[in-house]
Amino acid sequence: MKVLVVGSGGREHALVWQLKQSPEVETVYCAPGNAGISADAECVPIGVGELEKLADFAAEHAVDLTVVGPEAPLCDGIVDCFRRRNLVVFGPDREAAQLEGSKDFAKSFMLKYGIPTAKAATFTAEAPAAEYVKKEFASGAKGIVIKADGLAAGKGVLVADNEADALEFLAGCFHGTFGAAGAKVLVEECLVGEEASILALTDGNTIVPLVSSQDHKRVFDNDEGPNTGGMGAYSPAPVVTDAVWKKIDAEILQPFLRGIRAEKLNFRGVIFVGIMVVDGEPKVLEFNVRFGDPEIQPVMRRFEGDWFDVLKKTAEGRLAEAKLAWSEEPAVSVVLASGGYPGSYAKGYPISGLDEATATGAVVFHAGTSFDKEGRIVNSGGRVLGVSARGRDIREAIQHAYEAVDKISFKDGFCRRDIGAKALKHLK
Repeated sequence: MKVLVVGSGGREHALVWQLKQSPEVETVYCAPGNAGISADAECVPIGVGELEKLADFAAEHAVDLTVVGPEAPLCDGIVDCFRRRNLVVFGPDREAAQLEGSKDFAKSFMLKYGIPTAKAATFTAEAPAAEYVKKEFASGAKGIVIKADGLAAGKGVLVADNEADALEFLAGCFHGTFGAAGAKVLVEECLVGEEASILALTDGNTIVPLVSSQDHKRVFDNDEGPNTGGMGAYSPAPVVTDAVWKKIDAEILQPFLRGIRAEKLNFRGVIFVGIMVVDGEPKVLEFNVRFGDPEIQPVMRRFEGDWFDVLKKTAEGRLAEAKLAWSEEPAVSVVLASGGYPGSYAKGYPISGLDEATATGAVVFHAGTSFDKEGRIVNSGGRVLGVSARGRDIREAIQHAYEAVDKISFKDGFCRRDIGAKALKHLK
C-alpha cells in the first residue's frame, strides 16, 4: 500500500513515523515534508495549498490513502477535491472543516447540540465588541478570551486578564492583524481550570477517542509569555480521570456525533477537542479538525497496532472495524524552538546531536528543519524539533525526554524545562 501525508511539521513526522511501521505499507510519501521526514518518507515538492497538484500526484502514483495534516487545506476543500476523483482521503470536507475554520460556526454547533462550553458573543465591528468587553470587566470578570473567527495559525487568541490588553487585541483583529480571519471576533468568558486535549476519530457513524494528552501553549516555563503553537505535550493527562472520561463521552463526543449526523456533515477524520476541566466538569474550549501538534507526538509514541489500517478504515466509513491499542507507558514530547519564537527568529543554524539524542531511545520528530547547501540539517521554522520519550511512569518519561533534549543544540535554540510538571502534581 502507498500513503501520502500532506504537511511539513512535527505532526506530519509523527504520522509518517507511525504509518511506516504498518506491515501493509510499502511506500510513504510526504508533501512537502522536511529534512527529518525525508529519512522516513519520500518527500514530494508540492505545497499544502496546491490541492489539484496533490490530487494529481495521488492519482498518478496510485496512492491508497492520503492523510491531511494541517487545517488550511482541509478548510480550503482538499477532501472535496480528492473525493471528486474517487481518491481515499482522511479528513472532513470543506463544510465540516468550518468546525475549526470558523469559531462562530463551532460555537453555534456546540450550543445547538448541548455541548458544554464557555458563554460567548460574536461581533463584526469593533465598537460593540469593545463595549461588551468593558461591561464584562465592569461586572467582575477576572479575564476574557478573544478569538479571531478564522484561521490564524494558532495566534488569533488572547486570554486577557485586564481591559486594556483585551481592547488592544480587539483593535488589532478589526484592523487587519490577522487578515480576513479577524473580521469577525468571538468574545468568551475565561474558564479557569486545567486544560486537556482529546483527539477522537470519527467516520460519521462511530466515534473513538484516542488516549488523552495535555499541551503547553505558553512559550516560557510556568505558563508565562505569549501563546505558541505548542511547546510540548504529554500523554496521558491525569486531569482526565475515569469520571471525567465518562462525562467527555456522554456530554461532548456523543452529542458531537449526533450533531454531525443531524447536520449531514461529511466528517471522516479526527476531531480535536480542547477542553478545560473545571471542578471535574469538562467544557469545550475549541474544536480543531486535525491532529493536534505537538499532542499527536506522545500519542503516536503510545499507539500499538496498525495505524494505516485504523486511518484507512476511518476514511472508508468502517471505523467500527478498527482495532486501537495503547501502551500503558506515558510519553512526553518536548519542543525545541528557534530563539525569538513565537516572534521573529533567525533560520539556517546547523543542528547537532540528533544521532546522540536518538541513541538514548527517544524519537526526534522534525517540525521546522531543512537542509543547507552543505547538506547539514538546519532550523527553518519557529518550532524546530519535538523530542519524544516514554517511561515506566510520567516522571521517568520526563527524565528520558530531557536527557535526549540535552544532547541537541543549535544557535539560540531553547525549550521549556517544565513539560509534564502538571502531571507530577497529580501524583500521590
